[in-house]
Amino acid sequence: MRITDYHTRVLGTPWRNITYLVVETDSGLVGYGESRVVGKTHTVLQYLQDVRRHIVGFDPFDTEALYRRLTLLDFGKPGEVVMTGLAMVEMACWDLVGKACGQPVYRLVGGKVRDRVPAYANGWYTGERTPAAFADAARTVVARGYRAMKFDPFGNGDLELSRAEFKQSLAIVAAVREAVGPDIDLYIEMHGRFAPHQAIAVARELEPLHPGWIEEPTRPHDLPALQQVAAHTAIPIATGERLYGAAEYRELWPLRAAHIVQPDMTQGGGFLETKKIAAMAEVHSIMVAVHNVGGVISTAAAVQLMATLRNGKVLEHFNDFADAHVKQAGSPYPEVVDGAFAVTDLPGWGVTLDETYIAAHPPTYVAGVVQDPGLNMFENAAWNRRGQAARGEAR
Repeated sequence: MRITDYHTRVLGTPWRNITYLVVETDSGLVGYGESRVVGKTHTVLQYLQDVRRHIVGFDPFDTEALYRRLTLLDFGKPGEVVMTGLAMVEMACWDLVGKACGQPVYRLVGGKVRDRVPAYANGWYTGERTPAAFADAARTVVARGYRAMKFDPFGNGDLELSRAEFKQSLAIVAAVREAVGPDIDLYIEMHGRFAPHQAIAVARELEPLHPGWIEEPTRPHDLPALQQVAAHTAIPIATGERLYGAAEYRELWPLRAAHIVQPDMTQGGGFLETKKIAAMAEVHSIMVAVHNVGGVISTAAAVQLMATLRNGKVLEHFNDFADAHVKQAGSPYPEVVDGAFAVTDLPGWGVTLDETYIAAHPPTYVAGVVQDPGLNMFENAAWNRRGQAARGEAR
């Protein structure tokens, strides 16, 4: 089997355009990859055209050679764009391999250790940034069967919070804890915004609320700062979504500064590279909660990966609460039922893309509208209102 061609499709959402790669072969099989790239969609699309010589004509079974061609042989240090493009192609290759073998991908890399993958909800806090609004929204998450949820209560703090923001952020977390009770896991997103002293102060106040983790409390590449925070709190620390591939985790392991790592296969080199990161995490007694902000293909692939991990913890999921139309890009969509994903027995990723639907829902690019994943959903809405007001469009 050889790759003969490939093309891309981009599904638009208000804050995370989702890019799909469709890889064709001389056997007639088609494989799917996916990524969610914020602010670099066009760059990744162009990169995929630039590396056609490394993709077309090759056997999709040879994913290790694909990695070598797209990283070492192009003589550059691969970063987010390269590792994202590689991930999309590599994921599509695994889909092809599974289909060619008539097996789900997880059976080709050691099989599964669980039939159901626990899920946590994200994207559910889209109302006012008040304790009452967060509490009401959190109740809807629990009512939908989730036993865990993540949220960012911190507004637009940068390095430090004002005293008023500090108090409001803690009040939001306390309100959510009171609303959902003691048996629901709360994961607190910090988006890499804090200086170590502020992260430590926040963590000290959060400890009585027993969060399941604090995520990216400091700048993602300032690992000594993360180590400093870890030394001053009993709350588990999660990080890793902005480390692109196994090599960027190398300095993290000996620091013992993280208890959970969150590799994102769609921008970190793909399925097998992420499994290698998870294996190194296991050696260091660290758990894995794969970062998943994508749609049907990345979610299906992440479920299969998590099913294989002896140190797997929980998988992120947005699409029950944010941009539900994303689910219609392919079928069957891997749904969360009673707080967990079931593991498919269909070949490959077990999903067929609806390219017609994706083409009918392209991204929109509007001047003056900011969609920044480093901000929470409330801040994005506020910036958008400012852009609309500047253009005389505010309602």
